[in-house]
Amino acid sequence: MPWESKKLNSGYYIPSIGFGTWTLGNGQGPIDQVEQALENGYNHIDTAQSYRNEGETGVALKESGLSRSDVFVTTKYSGTNSLDIPTSIKNSVNSLGISYVDLYLVHSPRLAVPDIPTCWAQMEKVKEDGLAKSIGISNFGVEDMEILIASAKIKPAVNQILLHPYVYQQQKPILDYAAKNGIVIEAYSALIPITKLPGGPLDKPLNELAAKFGATTEQVLLAWTKAKGAVVVTTSSKKTRLQGYLAAGDITLSSEDIAAIDAAGALGEKKANMKTILKRVVVGAIACTAVFGACNFLGISML
Repeated sequence: MPWESKKLNSGYYIPSIGFGTWTLGNGQGPIDQVEQALENGYNHIDTAQSYRNEGETGVALKESGLSRSDVFVTTKYSGTNSLDIPTSIKNSVNSLGISYVDLYLVHSPRLAVPDIPTCWAQMEKVKEDGLAKSIGISNFGVEDMEILIASAKIKPAVNQILLHPYVYQQQKPILDYAAKNGIVIEAYSALIPITKLPGGPLDKPLNELAAKFGATTEQVLLAWTKAKGAVVVTTSSKKTRLQGYLAAGDITLSSEDIAAIDAAGALGEKKANMKTILKRVVVGAIACTAVFGACNFLGISML
Protein backbone atom coordinates (compact mmCIF):
# COMPACT_ATOMS: atom_id res chain seq x y z
CA MET A 1 0.00 0.00 0.00
CA PRO A 2 1.61 3.31 -1.09
CA TRP A 3 0.49 5.39 1.91
CA GLU A 4 1.81 3.18 4.69
CA SER A 5 0.42 3.52 8.19
CA LYS A 6 2.79 5.01 10.77
CA LYS A 7 3.23 3.66 14.27
CA LEU A 8 2.54 6.25 16.96
CA ASN A 9 4.32 6.40 20.32
CA SER A 10 1.01 5.24 21.84
CA GLY A 11 1.45 1.90 20.07
CA TYR A 12 -1.40 2.49 17.62
CA TYR A 13 -1.08 3.06 13.87
CA ILE A 14 -2.24 6.11 11.93
CA PRO A 15 -3.00 6.01 8.17
CA SER A 16 -0.52 8.38 6.52
CA ILE A 17 -3.11 10.21 4.43
CA GLY A 18 -6.37 11.54 5.78
CA PHE A 19 -9.44 13.37 4.53
CA GLY A 20 -10.05 16.66 6.36
CA THR A 21 -13.41 18.35 6.94
CA TRP A 22 -12.03 21.83 7.77
CA THR A 23 -13.49 23.69 4.78
CA LEU A 24 -16.65 21.63 4.26
CA GLY A 25 -19.10 23.62 6.37
CA ASN A 26 -22.20 21.75 7.53
CA GLY A 27 -25.37 20.23 6.14
CA GLN A 28 -25.64 17.56 3.48
CA GLY A 29 -22.44 18.66 1.70
CA PRO A 30 -19.93 17.33 4.23
CA ILE A 31 -21.95 14.13 4.65
CA ASP A 32 -21.69 13.46 0.92
CA GLN A 33 -18.01 14.40 0.76
CA VAL A 34 -16.96 12.26 3.73
CA GLU A 35 -18.92 9.34 2.25
CA GLN A 36 -17.19 9.89 -1.10
CA ALA A 37 -13.78 9.89 0.59
CA LEU A 38 -14.57 6.65 2.43
CA GLU A 39 -15.88 5.03 -0.76
CA ASN A 40 -12.63 5.91 -2.56
CA GLY A 41 -10.28 4.35 -0.06
CA TYR A 42 -9.70 6.98 2.63
CA ASN A 43 -9.75 5.34 6.04
CA HIS A 44 -8.64 8.36 8.07
CA ILE A 45 -11.09 11.21 8.69
CA ASP A 46 -9.92 14.41 10.36
CA THR A 47 -12.44 16.82 11.89
CA ALA A 48 -12.64 19.24 14.83
CA GLN A 49 -14.99 20.80 17.32
CA SER A 50 -14.63 24.20 15.62
CA TYR A 51 -15.38 22.86 12.13
CA ARG A 52 -18.97 22.33 13.32
CA ASN A 53 -19.43 19.22 11.20
CA GLU A 54 -18.69 16.41 13.64
CA GLY A 55 -22.38 15.46 13.46
CA GLU A 56 -22.28 15.27 9.67
CA THR A 57 -19.06 13.25 9.85
CA GLY A 58 -20.82 10.86 12.21
CA VAL A 59 -23.75 10.45 9.81
CA ALA A 60 -21.33 9.64 6.98
CA LEU A 61 -19.49 7.09 9.13
CA LYS A 62 -22.76 5.38 10.02
CA GLU A 63 -24.09 5.39 6.45
CA SER A 64 -20.80 4.01 5.10
CA GLY A 65 -21.53 0.64 6.69
CA LEU A 66 -17.88 0.35 7.72
CA SER A 67 -17.04 -1.12 11.10
CA ARG A 68 -15.56 1.21 13.72
CA SER A 69 -12.15 -0.42 13.46
CA ASP A 70 -12.02 0.24 9.71
CA VAL A 71 -11.80 4.03 10.07
CA PHE A 72 -9.27 6.15 11.96
CA VAL A 73 -11.12 9.17 13.37
CA THR A 74 -9.42 12.34 14.57
CA THR A 75 -11.11 15.30 16.18
CA LYS A 76 -9.81 18.30 18.11
CA TYR A 77 -10.51 20.33 21.20
CA SER A 78 -11.06 23.86 19.87
CA GLY A 79 -12.49 25.56 22.95
CA THR A 80 -15.78 26.10 21.10
CA ASN A 81 -18.46 27.79 23.21
CA SER A 82 -15.87 28.07 26.01
CA LEU A 83 -16.43 24.41 26.90
CA ASP A 84 -13.72 22.57 28.79
CA ILE A 85 -11.90 19.44 27.59
CA PRO A 86 -13.90 16.85 29.59
CA THR A 87 -17.20 18.26 28.29
CA SER A 88 -15.91 18.78 24.76
CA ILE A 89 -14.63 15.23 24.20
CA LYS A 90 -17.94 13.77 25.43
CA ASN A 91 -19.86 16.07 23.08
CA SER A 92 -17.55 15.16 20.21
CA VAL A 93 -17.88 11.38 20.51
CA ASN A 94 -21.66 11.78 20.90
CA SER A 95 -21.84 13.94 17.77
CA LEU A 96 -19.68 11.47 15.86
CA GLY A 97 -21.84 8.58 17.03
CA ILE A 98 -18.88 6.58 18.32
CA SER A 99 -17.62 5.59 21.75
CA TYR A 100 -14.05 6.83 21.25
CA VAL A 101 -11.84 8.69 18.79
CA ASP A 102 -8.55 7.31 17.56
CA LEU A 103 -6.81 10.65 18.02
CA TYR A 104 -7.77 13.73 20.04
CA LEU A 105 -5.78 16.94 19.58
CA VAL A 106 -5.49 20.29 21.33
CA HIS A 107 -6.14 22.56 18.34
CA SER A 108 -3.76 25.35 19.42
CA PRO A 109 -1.47 26.20 22.33
CA ARG A 110 -3.57 29.32 22.98
CA LEU A 111 -6.35 26.97 24.11
CA ALA A 112 -4.15 25.64 26.91
CA VAL A 113 -5.91 27.39 29.78
CA PRO A 114 -4.73 28.20 32.40
CA ASP A 115 -1.47 26.72 31.11
CA ILE A 116 -0.09 23.92 28.96
CA PRO A 117 0.67 21.45 31.81
CA THR A 118 -2.87 21.76 33.21
CA CYS A 119 -4.44 21.40 29.78
CA TRP A 120 -2.30 18.37 28.95
CA ALA A 121 -3.19 16.66 32.22
CA GLN A 122 -6.84 16.89 31.14
CA MET A 123 -5.92 15.37 27.78
CA GLU A 124 -4.14 12.51 29.54
CA LYS A 125 -7.34 11.89 31.51
CA VAL A 126 -9.25 11.66 28.20
CA LYS A 127 -6.93 8.83 27.15
CA GLU A 128 -7.09 7.14 30.54
CA ASP A 129 -10.91 7.21 30.37
CA GLY A 130 -10.83 5.43 26.99
CA LEU A 131 -12.39 8.30 25.04
CA ALA A 132 -9.29 8.58 22.83
CA LYS A 133 -6.75 5.92 21.92
CA SER A 134 -4.06 8.53 21.26
CA ILE A 135 -3.73 12.20 22.19
CA GLY A 136 -1.77 14.95 20.51
CA ILE A 137 -1.41 18.61 19.68
CA SER A 138 -1.80 20.99 16.77
CA ASN A 139 0.04 24.19 15.88
CA PHE A 140 2.46 23.83 18.81
CA GLY A 141 5.89 25.39 18.41
CA VAL A 142 9.12 24.03 19.91
CA GLU A 143 8.83 26.09 23.10
CA ASP A 144 5.23 24.93 23.57
CA MET A 145 6.29 21.30 23.16
CA GLU A 146 9.17 21.72 25.61
CA ILE A 147 6.79 23.05 28.26
CA LEU A 148 4.36 20.20 27.62
CA ILE A 149 6.90 17.39 27.70
CA ALA A 150 8.52 18.72 30.87
CA SER A 151 5.41 17.79 32.87
CA ALA A 152 3.76 15.14 30.69
CA LYS A 153 3.09 11.58 31.79
CA ILE A 154 2.12 10.74 28.20
CA LYS A 155 3.93 12.30 25.24
CA PRO A 156 1.78 13.71 22.44
CA ALA A 157 1.49 11.18 19.64
CA VAL A 158 1.34 13.82 16.89
CA ASN A 159 1.67 17.53 16.21
CA GLN A 160 -0.51 18.66 13.32
CA ILE A 161 0.96 21.76 11.69
CA LEU A 162 0.94 23.87 8.55
CA LEU A 163 3.52 22.35 6.24
CA HIS A 164 4.44 23.04 2.63
CA PRO A 165 7.71 24.06 0.90
CA TYR A 166 7.18 27.81 1.41
CA VAL A 167 7.12 27.38 5.21
CA TYR A 168 9.44 24.38 5.50
CA GLN A 169 12.49 26.30 6.78
CA GLN A 170 10.30 28.10 9.32
CA GLN A 171 8.72 24.84 10.49
CA LYS A 172 11.83 22.66 10.34
CA PRO A 173 12.76 23.18 14.02
CA ILE A 174 9.32 21.75 14.91
CA LEU A 175 9.93 18.73 12.67
CA ASP A 176 13.38 18.17 14.17
CA TYR A 177 12.15 18.44 17.76
CA ALA A 178 9.22 16.11 17.03
CA ALA A 179 11.53 13.54 15.46
CA LYS A 180 13.84 13.58 18.50
CA ASN A 181 10.87 13.01 20.81
CA GLY A 182 9.01 10.34 18.83
CA ILE A 183 6.18 12.67 17.81
CA VAL A 184 4.67 12.17 14.35
CA ILE A 185 4.07 15.31 12.28
CA GLU A 186 0.77 15.73 10.47
CA ALA A 187 0.69 18.27 7.65
CA TYR A 188 -2.31 20.37 6.73
CA SER A 189 -2.62 22.79 3.78
CA ALA A 190 0.20 21.02 1.92
CA LEU A 191 -1.19 22.19 -1.44
CA ILE A 192 -1.21 25.93 -0.66
CA PRO A 193 1.69 26.67 -3.07
CA ILE A 194 -0.62 25.58 -5.90
CA THR A 195 -4.07 26.53 -4.64
CA LYS A 196 -3.28 29.88 -3.00
CA LEU A 197 0.22 30.92 -4.13
CA PRO A 198 0.63 30.06 -7.82
CA GLY A 199 3.25 31.82 -9.89
CA GLY A 200 6.01 31.46 -7.30
CA PRO A 201 9.49 29.84 -7.40
CA LEU A 202 7.98 26.38 -6.86
CA ASP A 203 6.16 26.37 -10.19
CA LYS A 204 9.27 25.42 -12.19
CA PRO A 205 10.48 22.39 -10.21
CA LEU A 206 6.93 21.15 -9.61
CA ASN A 207 6.10 21.32 -13.32
CA GLU A 208 9.38 19.63 -14.26
CA LEU A 209 8.87 16.82 -11.75
CA ALA A 210 5.23 16.39 -12.76
CA ALA A 211 6.41 15.86 -16.34
CA LYS A 212 9.14 13.48 -15.15
CA PHE A 213 6.70 11.27 -13.24
CA GLY A 214 3.68 11.69 -15.51
CA ALA A 215 1.86 13.16 -12.52
CA THR A 216 0.14 16.37 -11.46
CA THR A 217 1.87 19.11 -9.50
CA GLU A 218 -0.48 18.36 -6.59
CA GLN A 219 0.75 14.77 -6.55
CA VAL A 220 4.36 15.93 -6.53
CA LEU A 221 3.70 18.22 -3.56
CA LEU A 222 2.05 15.40 -1.63
CA ALA A 223 4.98 13.12 -2.46
CA TRP A 224 7.32 15.82 -1.09
CA THR A 225 5.27 16.02 2.12
CA LYS A 226 5.39 12.25 2.47
CA ALA A 227 9.15 12.32 1.90
CA LYS A 228 9.47 14.69 4.86
CA GLY A 229 7.94 11.97 7.02
CA ALA A 230 4.63 13.72 7.60
CA VAL A 231 1.10 12.34 7.61
CA VAL A 232 -0.96 14.27 5.06
CA VAL A 233 -4.39 15.72 5.81
CA THR A 234 -6.02 16.96 2.62
CA THR A 235 -9.44 17.41 1.05
CA SER A 236 -11.32 17.79 -2.21
CA SER A 237 -14.91 17.60 -3.37
CA LYS A 238 -13.78 16.00 -6.63
CA LYS A 239 -13.55 12.21 -6.86
CA THR A 240 -10.75 12.31 -9.46
CA ARG A 241 -8.60 14.50 -7.24
CA LEU A 242 -9.15 12.26 -4.23
CA GLN A 243 -8.06 9.28 -6.30
CA GLY A 244 -5.07 11.25 -7.56
CA TYR A 245 -3.99 12.11 -4.04
CA LEU A 246 -4.01 8.42 -3.13
CA ALA A 247 -1.99 7.63 -6.26
CA ALA A 248 0.62 10.19 -5.17
CA GLY A 249 1.76 7.65 -2.61
CA ASP A 250 3.37 5.68 -5.45
CA ILE A 251 5.73 8.55 -6.32
CA THR A 252 9.21 8.27 -4.86
CA LEU A 253 11.20 11.48 -5.14
CA SER A 254 14.99 11.31 -5.29
CA SER A 255 17.15 13.35 -2.91
CA GLU A 256 17.85 15.69 -5.84
CA ASP A 257 14.13 16.13 -6.49
CA ILE A 258 13.50 16.95 -2.84
CA ALA A 259 16.45 19.37 -2.75
CA ALA A 260 15.09 21.22 -5.80
CA ILE A 261 11.72 21.67 -4.11
CA ASP A 262 13.38 22.70 -0.83
CA ALA A 263 15.50 25.33 -2.60
CA ALA A 264 12.53 26.81 -4.46
CA GLY A 265 10.50 26.77 -1.27
CA ALA A 266 13.23 28.60 0.65
CA LEU A 267 13.42 31.22 -2.11
CA GLY A 268 9.69 31.74 -1.97
CA GLU A 269 9.78 31.95 1.83
CA LYS A 270 12.54 34.56 1.65
CA LYS A 271 10.53 36.64 -0.84
CA ALA A 272 7.42 36.35 1.32
CA ASN A 273 9.38 37.51 4.38
CA MET A 274 10.77 40.48 2.44
CA LYS A 275 7.26 41.45 1.35
CA THR A 276 6.13 41.32 4.97
CA ILE A 277 9.07 43.49 6.07
CA LEU A 278 8.45 45.98 3.27
CA LYS A 279 4.76 46.11 4.09
CA ARG A 280 5.56 46.86 7.73
CA VAL A 281 8.04 49.55 6.69
CA VAL A 282 5.48 51.17 4.38
CA VAL A 283 2.76 51.03 7.03
CA GLY A 284 5.18 52.48 9.58
CA ALA A 285 6.22 55.24 7.19
CA ILE A 286 2.60 56.13 6.49
CA ALA A 287 1.87 56.21 10.22
CA CYS A 288 4.88 58.45 10.89
CA THR A 289 3.89 60.77 8.06
CA ALA A 290 0.40 61.03 9.49
CA VAL A 291 1.78 61.83 12.96
CA PHE A 292 4.19 64.44 11.64
CA GLY A 293 1.43 65.96 9.54
CA ALA A 294 -0.93 66.16 12.49
CA CYS A 295 1.75 67.68 14.72
CA ASN A 296 2.66 70.23 12.05
CA PHE A 297 -1.01 71.15 11.68
CA LEU A 298 -1.31 71.58 15.46
CA GLY A 299 1.97 73.49 15.69
CA ILE A 300 3.63 70.81 17.81
CA SER A 301 7.39 70.41 17.37
CA MET A 302 8.67 66.81 17.07
CA LEU A 303 12.34 67.87 17.38
